[in-house]
Amino acid sequence: MSEEQQPVFSIERLYVKDLSLEVPNAPQIFLDSGEPEVDMRVSTSSTKLEDGVFDVDVTVTVTAKLDGDRTMFLNEVTQSGIFRLENIPEEDVQLLLGVACPNILFPYAREAISSTITRAGFPPVLLAPINFEAMYQQSQEGNA
Repeated sequence: MSEEQQPVFSIERLYVKDLSLEVPNAPQIFLDSGEPEVDMRVSTSSTKLEDGVFDVDVTVTVTAKLDGDRTMFLNEVTQSGIFRLENIPEEDVQLLLGVACPNILFPYAREAISSTITRAGFPPVLLAPINFEAMYQQSQEGNA
């Protein structure tokens, strides 16, 4: 194989596209006690920027509520990356965008969530790893 035909998978840039935190019931919520219900939602998306260059997003939303309806906090981060994928078959490109890139981005999103929640005065929220391969397979089955 010539050098031009070698597959290329590289990270061009990692960045936070969006970060938000809401503590709608502050300061009273800090005086309340109880174990919050924590809900986490994760989504991924990708956009082609130019030939062989893609922007991939992992959006993580964490909501904590007391008594089922009083929001302690709502924290959302969109961690993004620009990836170069060249000389890779199209079906493999989709797999890389749906699995490999989110696996690279998620630890950064997890750290941003934990850090932001801690800075807001709450105990850190440590998110469990995500199986992006299973998410990708479910999305492919849903599109079939």
